[in-house]
Amino acid sequence: MTALHDVATAATTVSAAVEETSRQPYEYVRRELVEPDWRRFPGWREVTEAQWRDAQWQRVHCVRNVRQLRALMGDLLAESFYDDLAEDQRRLATMSMLIPPQMLNTMAATAAPAEFTEAFLADPVRRYMLPVAGDRDPVWPNHPHSSRDSLHEAEMWVVEGLTHRYPTKVLAELLATCPQYCGHCTRMDLVGNSTPQVDKHKLALKPVDRQDQMIDYLKRTPGVRDVVVSGGDVANVPWHQLESFLMRLLDIETVRDVRLATKALAGLPQHWLQPKVVEGLERVARTAARRGVNLAIHTHVNHANSVTPLVAEAARTALEVGVRDVRNQGVLMRGVNATPDDLLDLCFALQGEANILPYYFYLCDMIPNAEHWRVAVWEAQQLQHAIMGYLPGYATPRIICDVPYVGKRWVHQLAEYDRERGISYWTKNYRTGIERDDPDALERRYPYYDPISTLPEAGQRWWADHRA
Repeated sequence: MTALHDVATAATTVSAAVEETSRQPYEYVRRELVEPDWRRFPGWREVTEAQWRDAQWQRVHCVRNVRQLRALMGDLLAESFYDDLAEDQRRLATMSMLIPPQMLNTMAATAAPAEFTEAFLADPVRRYMLPVAGDRDPVWPNHPHSSRDSLHEAEMWVVEGLTHRYPTKVLAELLATCPQYCGHCTRMDLVGNSTPQVDKHKLALKPVDRQDQMIDYLKRTPGVRDVVVSGGDVANVPWHQLESFLMRLLDIETVRDVRLATKALAGLPQHWLQPKVVEGLERVARTAARRGVNLAIHTHVNHANSVTPLVAEAARTALEVGVRDVRNQGVLMRGVNATPDDLLDLCFALQGEANILPYYFYLCDMIPNAEHWRVAVWEAQQLQHAIMGYLPGYATPRIICDVPYVGKRWVHQLAEYDRERGISYWTKNYRTGIERDDPDALERRYPYYDPISTLPEAGQRWWADHRA
């Protein structure tokens, strides 16, 4: 009997080992989208579904400061959290606080009240939308080469707000506000209200004059075929103004691609479901199709928890009225999505459940106080390798390093890499608008820097010695 028992036990052990070794590194399981119950927050216990779906209600009830967050949360959050948040706002934050109810509702969605503070601190959406001082790198909150306008976009303005960085593409910043402010914002030097650390730059022209100058430049520059309409966020442009600008763009024969950049599709989907917006978007989409122009929406979702039924409804509505594509440009951030499972969970939620194409994940840009979010180039290369083969090829996102003075490059496109000091070197195949007379622009190697905390000890010592 003992021998038979031993044989059976051994067989079970072998079977379990075979099962374990045959498992895939990532196991896909379809997950139905869920809109978390906002009534779990004391401040929203009486909020109806009609109010929740109302874009104006969402805008009015954004959380803008610690006092409003307290009123919403009641006794769910410990006092220590508010202290940490206030310290960050006072000493480190580069973006002012502005979080729509829709985004707050995706944080710690299933946490029990007794465990809420711990769950809220660990929540991936909270980590980048509502940073606290304890999140930041205590030794290197800034990289020595960080800068307010880390991509030098304003240097490449051909008129106010119009960045001509690539040969055939421009970025049109129509305004400097958003429905929500993300802690990692690459345009933190311009977007949002000033903070104690950052006195924001201001757009000087009236919107109509800025738009007139943009349209005039594009009419005079037939080599530009692709216009990204952004800000800020186009959801903050009054619809009649945005529609008028888009129709003027579509009148320019050489413009063949128009992309609307809006995080609000995820942060405030209620905006994109308003009848006046849907009807106006259909007019623009039909005009674009008639003129053979590709019209797309580019949104910005960083975690699967942000993909809810309302987000899917907003994306599908845009597609139904004629927008050619809805695509996602996320940002790769430690503690948010910088693991294969988190990235794949997000991509499957976007692609499979919301009809949003996973498009790019950018390395977090080298702005001040962002070192705790940033990942090293080698880590990004590993992540790109890890996510290959699971998604359809057309829906497998590229992980991108946006190299200053170069532009977007796949993370495997570097020319040289000093792993000890965390310096990668990149080359380019075109001149930006400020390099037309630079004979060495196409031969130069441009540096990009890994976060110092990811370096080996020798590399960290080198940066400490060269801190000045």
